[in-house]
Amino acid sequence: MMINLKKFKVEFIRELSSIYNKEEATALFSWLTEDLLHLKTHDFLLQTEVDIHTKQLHIFQQAKSRLLKHEPIQYILGYTEFFGLKINVTPDVLIPRPETEELVQWVLEDCKAQVHQLSLIDIGTGSGCIPIALAKNLPQAKVMGLDISEYALQLAASNSELHDAKVEFIKSDVLQLKSLPEVDVIVSNPPYVKYDEHLKMKDNVLKHEPHLALFVANDDPLIFYKKIAELALKAKKKPVVYVEISQYLAQDTSQLFKDFGFEQVEIKKDFRGNDRMLKAY
Repeated sequence: MMINLKKFKVEFIRELSSIYNKEEATALFSWLTEDLLHLKTHDFLLQTEVDIHTKQLHIFQQAKSRLLKHEPIQYILGYTEFFGLKINVTPDVLIPRPETEELVQWVLEDCKAQVHQLSLIDIGTGSGCIPIALAKNLPQAKVMGLDISEYALQLAASNSELHDAKVEFIKSDVLQLKSLPEVDVIVSNPPYVKYDEHLKMKDNVLKHEPHLALFVANDDPLIFYKKIAELALKAKKKPVVYVEISQYLAQDTSQLFKDFGFEQVEIKKDFRGNDRMLKAY
């Protein structure tokens, strides 16, 4: 039995309209069409009639049901794209965001001019997207990724192998660490969302992404930044620190690094114009 895909698209977008706007629903349909049918959006638009088999329709219907439960499409398909790389993701790790790509770009802009061999560590590595992107673009660098989650580290190692990226992964709770390996650069996208803010979050994040990687206590939202600053200052040679930050706590985070003794602290806006990245040295 064959089903007309263009007619199914109308039904798909109509059903998802209870949760997503038309633009979002159309984008989700295009993503599924490309992934499941290997059919590019422009090819689909150019063809007057496109039919799919019942088996393919069943896969589409399953994906639609999961989307209607607010499950992120990246978890449904099992991957996302980060810095031009396919990064596998599961509910054990956060889905990489565009803002984090900008953080990586900032690191690369500063580090590519370095003549000596660099060493970098990503704290709270999750899927491994940050150290893998760094390793692919700084092939001579020594790159490490640290995380408390064994599941996250297994996925990160798998992603690293997928891209033939040389990254050393370390299992550790950063809040319990006394010291870090000697590095030139610390990078991190640590948890920084106050638990009280969970009421403002969408269900696709709140119900599906790991809370361990998202939330911090209301009374100590900068706990991870304090620890990163402390570990950096314990090193023989103070590393440059690059971190993703909450736009609502940007000035507080900047002041924290200054209070710890960092002479220079820079805040950078993301593509939306929000204060979302910080460099301290």
